Amino acid sequence: MNYTQLKSNIADFLNRSDLTAVIPTFIDLAEAQMERPLRVRQMVSRSTASIDTQYSALPADFLEAKTFKITSSRPIQPLEFLTPEQMDVRDQLFAGAPGIPKYFTIIGNQIRVAPTPDATYTAELVYVAKLTKLSDSVTTNWLLASSPDAYLYGALLQAAPYLKDDERINVWGTLYNTAIESIKLADQNGSASGLIRARVKPFGAR
Repeated sequence: MNYTQLKSNIADFLNRSDLTAVIPTFIDLAEAQMERPLRVRQMVSRSTASIDTQYSALPADFLEAKTFKITSSRPIQPLEFLTPEQMDVRDQLFAGAPGIPKYFTIIGNQIRVAPTPDATYTAELVYVAKLTKLSDSVTTNWLLASSPDAYLYGALLQAAPYLKDDERINVWGTLYNTAIESIKLADQNGSASGLIRARVKPFGAR
C-alpha cells in the first residue's frame, strides 16, 4: 500500500467520496497518535558529529535518546544521562574546566555535554526517531509497508469525530489498538533474534 492507495481505502471504508481534502488530515492525526506510544527497533537511528562546544543541535527527527558516546577517545567514552537540573549541579563541580565530556542532557532541541569539550571529539548518538510522515512526495515508510492496518484504522478513528459517527469510535479504536499492540509484540519477538541496524546521519550544527 502507498499513500494514494491508503487515501482511497479510507474513503472506501467510510463510503464517502466527498472527503478528499480532509483525508490527509486524518492520516496526519493518526501519525501523531501512533508516534507517541511506538518505540520499536525500526525507529532507532544513529547519528554522528564532531563536537567541540557544550551545546550541539539534535537531529531534526529526534524523539528520545538511547545512548550517547565519544567514539574518538580510547577507550570509547559512554556519556551518562543527567536531568538538566543534575547537569547544572555537576557542571559546577568542573568549575568551568574543559575536558573530555562525561555527561549529557537534552535542552529543547539541543544536546548539552559536561564538561565543556577541551578538543574536537567525534560523538555517536543512538536515538528514537520520529516517523517519516506520508505525503504526496513521500508515498511510503516502514510502518505503512509493514502495518497498513495501523494507518487505516488510525485514520478511520480520527475520521469518526469529524463525521460525528460516535458509534464507530469503539470499532475503529479496538482495531487500531490491536494493530499497535501487534506491532509492539512483533518488535519484542524480533529484537530477541537480531541486532538493531541503525541509519547513520550527520548532526551537530547549531
